Amino acid sequence: MTDAPNTPAPMLLAHEQPLPPRLDLYVAAAFLTLGMAIIGVSLSMPTFYERLQQIYTAPAVVPALHGAIIALLSIWLGVRSLKRGAIGQKIGNVVVVREGYSNMRLAAAALMCLVYAGGLIGRMPFWLATILFVTAFILLFEWRRGLEPRELAKRALIALAVGAGTGVAVVLVFERLFLVRLP
Repeated sequence: MTDAPNTPAPMLLAHEQPLPPRLDLYVAAAFLTLGMAIIGVSLSMPTFYERLQQIYTAPAVVPALHGAIIALLSIWLGVRSLKRGAIGQKIGNVVVVREGYSNMRLAAAALMCLVYAGGLIGRMPFWLATILFVTAFILLFEWRRGLEPRELAKRALIALAVGAGTGVAVVLVFERLFLVRLP
C-alpha cells in the first residue's frame, strides 16, 4: 500500500483568503435584513390587478425577485458560516488583514459600472453595451499574471460567450417578458 504523495495546498492571494466564519454570519444577517426589506417594500408597490393587466408587468416583480435572491443567498451564507463554526468560535485576537489589490479591484468594478451606465448605454445599442461590459468585466477579474496564452485565449472565449449570452438574454427578458423598451 502506498500513500499519495503530499501535495502542497495552492497558494491563495490575499483577497482570496477566507474571512472568519463569524464575520460571514454578520454579513449574512445584514443581507437577509436588506433582502426582506426589499421584499416588504415591493409588496407595498402598486399592482396592475385593478386594470386587468398581466401579473408580470407589475413594477414590483423585479425588486421582489432581487430581494428574494438576496435573502436566499444570505441564508446560504449564514448556513455555510454556521457549518464553519461561527457560533462556537471566538474571534479573539484574530485581525482581518485585507492586503493585496482587493480595494483596487473594488474600484475597478465601480469604474466599469460607471462607464457602462454613463458611457456605453445610450451611445450604442443596449445589447452591444451589455456584451462589451460583461465580457470586459469577466476578462478583468479572470486575468492572472503568468497565464499561458492558450489559457488566456480560452478564458477570453468563455468571457465573450457569457457576455453575448447575457446581452441577448437581458434584451429578450426585458423587451419580451417585462415589456420594457431598452435604450
